Amino acid sequence: MLPALERRHAVLAPTLAGHAGGPRIEPGALTDAALADAVERAMDEAGIGVADLAGNSLGGYVALQLAARGRASAVVAFAPAGGWAPGDESYRETLAAQAELLELMRRVAPLAGGDDLIAHQMLGVAAAPAAGEMLEHALREGWTIDPERITCPVRIVWGTEDSLLRWPAAAARYRKEWLPHADWVVLDGVGHAPQLEVPIEAAELILGFTAD
Repeated sequence: MLPALERRHAVLAPTLAGHAGGPRIEPGALTDAALADAVERAMDEAGIGVADLAGNSLGGYVALQLAARGRASAVVAFAPAGGWAPGDESYRETLAAQAELLELMRRVAPLAGGDDLIAHQMLGVAAAPAAGEMLEHALREGWTIDPERITCPVRIVWGTEDSLLRWPAAAARYRKEWLPHADWVVLDGVGHAPQLEVPIEAAELILGFTAD
């Protein structure tokens, strides 16, 4: 989506802490605020005070955390993590599946050839140094945001065919408790990563909601 976004915005696209190529998280130092802290530092270093924020999955959750800190003028979150209803234990299956995927990628990624998108994604998963610790932290601590402190406009986008964070169960807490008054967009037939599956539409959903 970057070319479309860069025609209208100056874009900062940081890699999340603990991910391949992102800031390091020291063992035992992971907290629920660690990823948002790292993005906030990147914004400070770039001289950005308040910005339009967009993110997918964990990145969408971090964007909402930053909005609660007053760092967002608007947020577009694609399937933000952490939205299962209280008492819904299905998140444990999701995290277990991600842990299994992580182990699988670490075994097979060294065999991935070429530089196509799939190989790049496989290597990115395998090389995320804090991925296991982040999954354990999510399983142990869950997710929290402070919706009362989010005062900027928020758009949440979810694909009906999302097989990782399944619609509508994985969005329940956002819809009913945290952000029921957000601008909700449901994409029929789209999965977990609209920015990869329907990049033009995903870019327009950001550009049409954020200020020039």
